[in-house]
Amino acid sequence: MKIPITFILICIALYSQGENLNKIKLYEPIIPNLIKDKFVPARYQEIDGFLGYRMNVNLEKRLLLIDSTTLLSGFRKRPGAQVWLGEHVGKFLFSASNTYKYTNDARIKKLADDIVRQYIACQLPDGYLGTYLPKDYWTEWDVWAHKYAIIGLLNYYSVTGDQKALNAAKKAGDLICNTFGDAPGKRDLMTAGWHVGLAPGSILEPMADLYRFSGDKKYLNFCEYILRAFEHSNGPRIISGLEKYGQVTKVGNGKAYEMLSCFLGILKYYKITGDIRYLKPLERAWKDICANRLYITGTSSVDEHFQEDGIMPAENKNSMGEGCVTTTWMQFNLQLLQITGDHKYSDEIERTVYNHLFAAENPQTGCVSYYTALQGVKPYKCDQGFSCCLSSIPRGISLIPDVVWGKVNGIFSIMMVESGVVTDTIIADNHSTVALTIESSTKFPLEGSVKYKITPSATNKFGLNFRVPRWAKNYTATVGKNMYKGIAGSLLNINRIWSKNDILNVHFEIPVEVLSGGKSYPGKIALKRGPQVLAVDKTLNIGIDSLKLLDYKAVNLKITDYAGLFPSDWSWKQGYEVPMEVDHKPKSILMVPFSEAGQMGGEIETWIGAN
Repeated sequence: MKIPITFILICIALYSQGENLNKIKLYEPIIPNLIKDKFVPARYQEIDGFLGYRMNVNLEKRLLLIDSTTLLSGFRKRPGAQVWLGEHVGKFLFSASNTYKYTNDARIKKLADDIVRQYIACQLPDGYLGTYLPKDYWTEWDVWAHKYAIIGLLNYYSVTGDQKALNAAKKAGDLICNTFGDAPGKRDLMTAGWHVGLAPGSILEPMADLYRFSGDKKYLNFCEYILRAFEHSNGPRIISGLEKYGQVTKVGNGKAYEMLSCFLGILKYYKITGDIRYLKPLERAWKDICANRLYITGTSSVDEHFQEDGIMPAENKNSMGEGCVTTTWMQFNLQLLQITGDHKYSDEIERTVYNHLFAAENPQTGCVSYYTALQGVKPYKCDQGFSCCLSSIPRGISLIPDVVWGKVNGIFSIMMVESGVVTDTIIADNHSTVALTIESSTKFPLEGSVKYKITPSATNKFGLNFRVPRWAKNYTATVGKNMYKGIAGSLLNINRIWSKNDILNVHFEIPVEVLSGGKSYPGKIALKRGPQVLAVDKTLNIGIDSLKLLDYKAVNLKITDYAGLFPSDWSWKQGYEVPMEVDHKPKSILMVPFSEAGQMGGEIETWIGAN
């Protein structure tokens, strides 16, 4: 058989252009989704710059320091020391697998290999992978732990092809299917955990994945049972509640993390079946959260629950911004982005990543805060087995490569501004297949410019999309003698003949916005520069107690890049001098991104007084 020369050239181009990029083989599900993704993340990429710096912190200072003895202790000697100890192995495997997929780092692979081997050895013959004694099976967080067991094992299988991991996930899934259901003699899933069935019902997500990876329809049948159980009198009534009220506060008991986890499973079921009834209510839920329950830093929840419209207190005492909610909100937006291709979900992902997600992990230590307040001290902790959020924040950070570059309806799209290299294949306007490499160079978020080197495997005409953030002003893209203007909150499509090493320069202004304190902080304001909310770190402003912003009503509030010296061990030295009133006298105060504030244990202030 004669191999077409075009195919050979594409393979050579992919090899030569992506020789330094990840070559890990992925083991895909065997059952395709009926609903095809409109956004598909780029497979081969490297990320540098600000996002790369925080991803490296997550790898070096968090994931690689995970102690398998702690994570596996409750499986080796049941019962575990803490009721949700069982979730941490699955969460780690999720983070480790995603990180390995994009970095090809042998260290994280070895750690994951060792943990999986020991984890599987702890599975009981009937498939049980919890940390309870038999008398307490299927109470509290037992089903929940099995959810994360299956998620972690399937993610590990997807990057290794380890059949033992897949078999262990199936055994755990079989046990759940054999235990729960609406047939005579089976238990009611809605009573097997907390929060009106939201916690145990969230096992819908891995059951949908098990069906796709195994092809066994019993898992799909179990998904349908869960959806029926949700609507029982003792269930959270997710779909009917959202159809009737359009408010997440009317679903179950309003528990944010567990509810969002159920949303992820419902969306996966929708993609398998195409049943539109399961998409529309979740789009309403997204709109409700964005409009009424989302903090300026891209998180939600007070005391772990969704609150009434506009109620968003932000002190330590409020237990606001649970890390698990932050990560699952990011996952929810990513799934909606994949399903619809609508870049408005990228806007929310950007808000979350640049603010609350990174704020919850200390860049100096890799320690994580369970709740990350906008006002007060970030309560970072370094333990590994006693806090759900200390396992969840690394999961969110591990997902960053899925949201930076990809294809929207087949058109290669730059969804977030970052330095790095990405390689993919696209279809040109003449229907030929082209291997494409894009090298991006930028100092963003310090500066509003990006240089892209565009290298197709052959000169050809095709389009590229550039997401223009909602906050960007005067966005222009120049290649050769041609300039293109982008509109804030849209995709700029540049369709032209591209040749090897074409240079495209993007420039945009990063404005400073004044945000109102709303119902919870009337008379106060916060500052946001581009996607980043700013905060006062009192470690950097000694002797400052009470602050008021001068001239905050000015149309163009001016802040000045901080040229002074940070402490020698301060990570990511980005700061701005802002005119304030201190003790009734004008003074310049140093403000830093909320994501970086509090890293040395100092008190921070995001909502500040205004004259």
